[in-house]
Amino acid sequence: MKLYNLVMVLNKTCDKVLMCHRTFDPYIGLLNLIGGKIDKDENYLESAYRELFEETGISTNDISLVPFIDYTWHMIDSKMFVFIGKLNKDVALVEEVNRLEWIDLDEDFFNMKKYAGEGNIGHMVEIYKQFPDIV
Repeated sequence: MKLYNLVMVLNKTCDKVLMCHRTFDPYIGLLNLIGGKIDKDENYLESAYRELFEETGISTNDISLVPFIDYTWHMIDSKMFVFIGKLNKDVALVEEVNRLEWIDLDEDFFNMKKYAGEGNIGHMVEIYKQFPDIV
């Protein structure tokens, strides 16, 4: 099974989420959450912190991540572990490959012409809004 992580990073006031502009497939040209592949025998949470640092410069000193949602796609033998966290201070973002952007949480994340994930990001945001105390 292929394993992936996604990280839903909220700003200090929890009114924006950090997104990246995809520069390669899948979802080229669309906004997506931060994430990547989980290496063999890698701890899922540690891999989320690794990907977050590699793609944004955000470290374990800047944010505490908690498990949020898991997705399994049986037809393609893949699983996605989604983590969520709130920044505890302002950070200078470091862009690895994809341009980064803070997006207001009142956006329509179900817009599949703008956001990756076939509406899954919209569901994640709506679930967070129902349970904001998770962060």
